[in-house]
Amino acid sequence: MKRALLGRGSAAAAALKLSPGIVAGDFVFLTGMTGSRADGSMPLEPEEQFRAAFDKIGAVLAEGGLGHDAIVEMTSYHVGLREHFDLFNKVRSGYVSEPFPAWTAVEVAGLRREGALVEIRVVAMRGPRGE
Repeated sequence: MKRALLGRGSAAAAALKLSPGIVAGDFVFLTGMTGSRADGSMPLEPEEQFRAAFDKIGAVLAEGGLGHDAIVEMTSYHVGLREHFDLFNKVRSGYVSEPFPAWTAVEVAGLRREGALVEIRVVAMRGPRGE
């Protein structure tokens, strides 16, 4: 059995026919999140984008009764990975905790959202720390 988590993006999710998150058994799978603001605009500052993406992830996880500490795997897709890696890692480090999630960072030529520097997808686990 599975159920959708919408977070703050229900209108966009409906238009694209996707769920920002899906609870499936003991796992929660999140769609990739960019750092756009609530009004859909994309910040120019990389740090603002990175924080916004993690905050959107947090909103979807919270709907499932979880926090960032429930993340077990993360894949981040970056435009300009080498240029922004240290800053991204600093921001990321403020959201994750031990045991740290597995993480793969991938350089890409572009993302669907104009101006987006990162898209982050995560898998979280429901259980004693977040169910």
